Amino acid sequence: MSNFITGKVLRDLQLGMKVERATANITTGLSLFTIAGGRILLRALIGEVTTIIETKTVNFKLSLNPTTGTTTDLCANLDLSADEKGTLYTIAGNNPATAMQRGESGSVLGQATDVVCAIGTIDATVGATHTGSIKWTLFYIPIDDGASVAAA
Repeated sequence: MSNFITGKVLRDLQLGMKVERATANITTGLSLFTIAGGRILLRALIGEVTTIIETKTVNFKLSLNPTTGTTTDLCANLDLSADEKGTLYTIAGNNPATAMQRGESGSVLGQATDVVCAIGTIDATVGATHTGSIKWTLFYIPIDDGASVAAA
């Protein structure tokens, strides 16, 4: 018996559309993703360190900066100091006062709940300049017809 459901199809059915942002040194105020055309349901937001983060205090958080309305945090600050290559990050989803989640052993707990996001950008706030790079992957489902997400 053949299995016609590929890994990609299964991932698309479970997590939604996938958008990847190339690895980069993340600086304060940098937009990671742009949401256009309508609201989305954010299913997962995953970061992976590709170059070790410098050993110094590097407080980092993610926020939704809507085109209309007030910027809101998706998570609270997490100090990324000396995070090794392969460290994974995500948000809890259910409480923006919870720090960004870290998995230093190559795994991290998945996002607990989906987040409804309006048109705008998902931005990084970084407390200090630093060396190191993070790549980001976002999974979403469009709520409104025509809604989309692109790497910024």
